[in-house]
Amino acid sequence: MSTVLLPLAAAVAAYLLGSLSFAVIVSRVMGLSDPRTYGSKNPGATNVLRSGSKAAAAVTLLFDALKGWLPVVLVRWFGAPYGLEEGTMALVGLAAFLGHLWPVFFRFEGGKGVATALGVLLGISGWLGLATLLTWVIIAFFFRYSSLASLVAAVFAPFFYVLGGGVAWYTDARVGVAIAVMSGLLAWRHKENIQRLLQGKESRLGSKKKA
Repeated sequence: MSTVLLPLAAAVAAYLLGSLSFAVIVSRVMGLSDPRTYGSKNPGATNVLRSGSKAAAAVTLLFDALKGWLPVVLVRWFGAPYGLEEGTMALVGLAAFLGHLWPVFFRFEGGKGVATALGVLLGISGWLGLATLLTWVIIAFFFRYSSLASLVAAVFAPFFYVLGGGVAWYTDARVGVAIAVMSGLLAWRHKENIQRLLQGKESRLGSKKKA
């Protein structure tokens, strides 16, 4: 029974951690407007940046990434003696990501999951996370669109995982499926951004909220 209950309990804990919307929490603590009321209305670091507070955006990014990273590395580092291995690692990573998308503490109205997905990838392998982050940085630097950078990084992440398998990190099919699901959901959450990109109406990085 414990072989079922422990992974389930770990997944529930990861989902609850993922449900902490730090864009909203940090904005409240720092006396800023609710990020769900301006810009893209997305509770994420990029939209918090539009408030004009780089510090708030940086803290939001850090904690959104940490909540994806923490449950994965806890399972990776300490799970084996309890029978929690790659399958559970994939489960908790996906659960934390889903918590960010549909947070139980914030009426299931969450963000797009970019930072949290990055945290999950860093938890799986630091090299995998860095490769995906570098992809984001390159696209963002040249095109100045966070959404485009996120979409490209999401597409490349599963391929990075497969290509680096056996060389830079150990691969597991269940982890690969979890990464692919996150990538698909991340792309789906950006559907409005894709429309704005095609129409030339997408906000560029660094643009502030309208008065």
